[in-house]
Amino acid sequence: MPTLNKLRTTASDDPRTATLQRLRLALTAFFALDGFIFAGWVVRIPSIKEQTGASASDLGLALLGVSAGAVITMTLTGRLCRRYGSRAVTVACGVLMPLSVALPPLTGSPLALGAVLLVFGAAYGGVNVAMNSAVVDLVRALRRPVMPSFHAAFSLGGMLGAGLGGLVAGHLSPTRHLLGLTVLGLLITAAAAPTLLRHTIPASADRPASAAPPAAAESPRPGGPTRRLVAVFGLIALCTAYGEGALADWGALHLQQDLGAHPGVAAAGYSVFALAMTVGRLTGTTLLERLGRTRTLVAGGATAAVGMLVGALAPSVGATLLGFTITGLGLANIFPVAIERAGALAGPSGVAAASTLGYGGMLLGPPAIGFMADWFSLPVALTSVAVLATVSAAIGYAVRDAGVRE
Repeated sequence: MPTLNKLRTTASDDPRTATLQRLRLALTAFFALDGFIFAGWVVRIPSIKEQTGASASDLGLALLGVSAGAVITMTLTGRLCRRYGSRAVTVACGVLMPLSVALPPLTGSPLALGAVLLVFGAAYGGVNVAMNSAVVDLVRALRRPVMPSFHAAFSLGGMLGAGLGGLVAGHLSPTRHLLGLTVLGLLITAAAAPTLLRHTIPASADRPASAAPPAAAESPRPGGPTRRLVAVFGLIALCTAYGEGALADWGALHLQQDLGAHPGVAAAGYSVFALAMTVGRLTGTTLLERLGRTRTLVAGGATAAVGMLVGALAPSVGATLLGFTITGLGLANIFPVAIERAGALAGPSGVAAASTLGYGGMLLGPPAIGFMADWFSLPVALTSVAVLATVSAAIGYAVRDAGVRE
């Protein structure tokens, strides 16, 4: 026991270890804040849909603003990260996102809603690229596949945000609720920002500190073969982000509209999905170390496909919630693995490219599901999530020999 205590003391006294721990905690806070704010917006979609008088198709087009704003800014964010450093850009976007979430309840038409969601999406996309880029550097320094743990924080934040939103939905207007998220978000950003701005990520143990690149030029621009491989991982991210976006934007509406669930229960749909994502991602590092990336991707895609078929087609609220849970477990680690590999291959440029493709799934998802819901039904439209989850599993298996280490 004295030896163990001595080792712990030595580790805590190591400046490099202490810096990594502080940076990991600060970045975890930004991931949790991102999920919390996004979920807070998601659970108020039914109320804002009613407020603006939008049809399913109108809502789908308005929701397009979130993904469009994200995709438009992602490539720009990658360039900003190379120039100013990913940590500084994370802080800047961490200010913009809480401010922009207060705008949707101030609108009165689908057109105005789409316009403010474009702003919200731009901030949301920017913070995702920046903080994922910072984490790729941190993962390299830690030399462990810990990327899922950060996305677990996002999912935990989403679960808490959805749960809180369900509790206050009958008591607070969307305006007051989302304004509260703005205040909380700015406070958390103010608390975490000094750590990111004051500390740098130390070089990994297998690379001398003198070889560490400057923050403004964290990685070279990727070459042709690397770009193609980054695009493959981006396509995997696209297939899974489609599913995450579908459940975020349409899950509560499916429970409330098609199955007659109470608004509070409908909000729990995204909450159980986020809880399953959190559990899956908290165990993601162990899963990756034991199974490797290929088997994790393939098993995750197959599990998500089965879960979404149950969630979309089940005739009862309970079975649908079970399907959402299984889907969350399946999708949990696919997106983090895809983004981490793209970032390891090409730095912020890789994260930006894969994220742009990934959030293209969210760009495609809301209007596609909205139109399919008008043409067929919302349950049938949601089965498209199962189709793309299967595609992600197939691609993950196809690139097993693409030269990426397990």
